[in-house]
Amino acid sequence: MQKVNLSFPDLIIFIPRVFKDHRGYFIESFNEIIQKSTGFTFVQDNESCSHKNVLRGLHFQVPPKEQGKLVRVVKGRIFDVVVDLRKSSPTYGKFHAELLSEENRHILWIPPGFAHGFLALENNTLVQYKITAPYHRDSERCILWNDPDLAIPWPIHDPILSEKDSKGILFRNFQSPF
Repeated sequence: MQKVNLSFPDLIIFIPRVFKDHRGYFIESFNEIIQKSTGFTFVQDNESCSHKNVLRGLHFQVPPKEQGKLVRVVKGRIFDVVVDLRKSSPTYGKFHAELLSEENRHILWIPPGFAHGFLALENNTLVQYKITAPYHRDSERCILWNDPDLAIPWPIHDPILSEKDSKGILFRNFQSPF
């Protein structure tokens, strides 16, 4: 497993080794390298399946129920975006985008203190993620996906959204507890 530290503090891409033969392939999608690198214990695995052009996010949970996420794509491709919400971070209020796919098999570690969202680029895109704290409805928040101050270059202008995601708050109105 290769570990790549990104330009945002604590944001990491893990690139698993792929073992291919005439039967298909094998990868380790999680191991102790990831566990030790993140410093967190994962308590739950989640999975979502999305149609092409579905955008989910930008989601996060506030303390004390904040979540870290370890995200990977099993099938399809996503344009994955995180926004740093940590006031003391040099990248506070900035976004990082990454293409995650079944082809590149990259695994993205998103520590607590980031908003997270993704756009499915193919039908039946299957995303799996491990989380460090269970879902807690009262702690969940959402930043508006197309916030003009964040200026995220989503590769679509009219995505399929949930009602909740279409009513996210503007970053300028967000008071960070991180």
